[in-house]
Amino acid sequence: MLAFIRILFMKKNLKFTLPALALIAALGLSFTWKVPSDDQEKVVMLLVHDALSGVHYQPKPIDDALSREVMAFFLESMDSEKRFLLGEDVQALMAYNDLLDDALRTSDLTFFNLSQNIWQKRFKESQALYKDILASPLDYRSERAFETDSEKRPFPADAQAMRQYWTDYLTFRVLSRLYDRSLAADSAGQAKFNLGDAGFAEEEKKAREKELEIHDEWFSSMKDMERGDWFGLYMNAYTGVYDPHTQYFPPRQQENFEIEMTGQLEGIGASLQQDGEFTTVASIVTGSACWRQGELEVGDKILKVAQGAAEPEDIVGMSTNKVVTKVRGKKGTEVRLTVRKKDGTEKVIPIIRDIVEIEATFARSARIGEDGKTGYIRLPKFYVDFYDDNNRNCADDVKKEIEILKAQGMERLIFDLRGNGGGSLPAAVDIAGLFFDKGPVVQVKTSGQRVRSYDDRAAGAVWEGPLLVMVNEGTASASEIVAAALQDYDKAIIVGTRQTFGKGTVQNMLDLDRAAGPFHGDKPLGALKLTIQKYYRVTGGTTQLQGVESDVVLPHPYQEIPYGERELDYPLAVDYVDAAVQFEPQLSKSYLKAAQQRISDNPEFARINEYAKWLKSQQDQTLIPLNYTAYFEREIKADAEAEAFDDLLKSKETLDVTFAYPGQESTLDSGKVTEYSRWFKNLSTDIYLGEAMRIVQSMPLR
Repeated sequence: MLAFIRILFMKKNLKFTLPALALIAALGLSFTWKVPSDDQEKVVMLLVHDALSGVHYQPKPIDDALSREVMAFFLESMDSEKRFLLGEDVQALMAYNDLLDDALRTSDLTFFNLSQNIWQKRFKESQALYKDILASPLDYRSERAFETDSEKRPFPADAQAMRQYWTDYLTFRVLSRLYDRSLAADSAGQAKFNLGDAGFAEEEKKAREKELEIHDEWFSSMKDMERGDWFGLYMNAYTGVYDPHTQYFPPRQQENFEIEMTGQLEGIGASLQQDGEFTTVASIVTGSACWRQGELEVGDKILKVAQGAAEPEDIVGMSTNKVVTKVRGKKGTEVRLTVRKKDGTEKVIPIIRDIVEIEATFARSARIGEDGKTGYIRLPKFYVDFYDDNNRNCADDVKKEIEILKAQGMERLIFDLRGNGGGSLPAAVDIAGLFFDKGPVVQVKTSGQRVRSYDDRAAGAVWEGPLLVMVNEGTASASEIVAAALQDYDKAIIVGTRQTFGKGTVQNMLDLDRAAGPFHGDKPLGALKLTIQKYYRVTGGTTQLQGVESDVVLPHPYQEIPYGERELDYPLAVDYVDAAVQFEPQLSKSYLKAAQQRISDNPEFARINEYAKWLKSQQDQTLIPLNYTAYFEREIKADAEAEAFDDLLKSKETLDVTFAYPGQESTLDSGKVTEYSRWFKNLSTDIYLGEAMRIVQSMPLR
């Protein structure tokens, strides 16, 4: 089995490479879901064991030490807030503390079955608890406090301690809701209510009822988790102690990756939401199948779903997640929705499913500044379709946007990678290559093998003028490859948070159905995202943990709160390789020092620094009073302090933002014109884009 898995990971057999913070590849959108059998789960355990021990970049001994790490990880995943398991449950599970390595090696499900039995029992008890507690008025004169940081709380020792936890937790939640209702009443010009007032009992009852409704929905959603989902959680306790990005995905979770990575899904193009026992239409994607059909409307309640001419299935009371799986399907197939219109009439609406493009996923551009000579390109993620070469690819789209802007006389370019969690490594190489001639972009090392360079082989550059790349702490993986290469080649100025996310590892997908071979018929088994390589800058440096450091640092609201790869559990360590390219020392750029000084002197950025410190102080206050008066005083004080930071990230100076080329709006439908107009409005007051504009304007033309 292990030899076969190794063969699957050979280069010629790889479907794709993911240096991204991405979800799992959809291996198909038309599975018939079924309850996993013991045999199926045992095969998955065998495959996961072989992959971790034989293919992972940094395999660990599967021994008692690893078993203890897995146990701690599993308990945290199972009940991180400590609101279900009792101390005795933890003790029962801890009896296997040194046995989980053996369980993986022998595909023994005893521990997992025990955890499921315990969980089901405690889940039902907690469900009864919150309903009982919220059925009566709570005590708001208590001098108790609620600890919001679960790491500072032990698991409840017994049923009485668990009831006390839920009472404190729900009191905290209802107090928060009462405070919000008080503010709403005040803003509407109504009399505020206080504890003991004549109208307080009614307000308190409404707050409890709303909290009951929210918890009913939450527990209903959790109840929808099937054994396969919990088994995935269990397997990921094993994968999680190897590194943060190695992960097993049960079959039910596979569809999301293709949507994330391609910006496309096959379905009708409607967003659905839960409304009590009904699933309602929240929005419709312009240009989608249901938009073209024309009869489905926002607010329609879906009563039944039929696959073509098949018998309709009643979906009232079903969770939205389950309804979505029934509405989605292959392009060209028909789904018939029985809906209740807002006027109360019922109608059957036939829709032929099609490809739905999620426009916000794709690269888009604009011209900024009074003269429109500065181009702006936003790339939300490194998308690519691994299954159809005719579909959209981010490198091709970015190249197209550059060409459009160049045709309008662009002199400078801002490339926005903020919040871009990455994607395809080949796409990152292609995009970096748009900005310089042939050469290495990134180096990749597989355990036990020589370092390999991934090169841009396309002659020439699409853009050689002044280039500024915007980043933040959410800029990760493939985005870091691009930013690092452009910084090393001195082709761009990097502007943003002190450093990017810091992910320097490469993952590949293992199709477990394929790995199991034809002799295991109980499928689907899911897939495994496995770390098999680390990548390095062309200088031999690494982005792992260190990220890409900005040439100009901009204050950020969350800069005082630790974030990034270095804060995750079990990240791979920093190391270095030899340089692929030797660079001459860069000349000092005086405009960078001027920019950093300007930022230091800017009162708007000074407010962001103040807010970051204030936010950290708020985060450190984890003990919340459950006394009505004390709670309200605390919130009033915090709100007064927060008021000084309203519209923190909106600049007082506005930028001119226009379409990439004259007449572009005439090529878009009305919905997309509205979407672009909203986007332009947000960009015009983006304090970071405003400073990026000032910096790029100070860069000399090449």
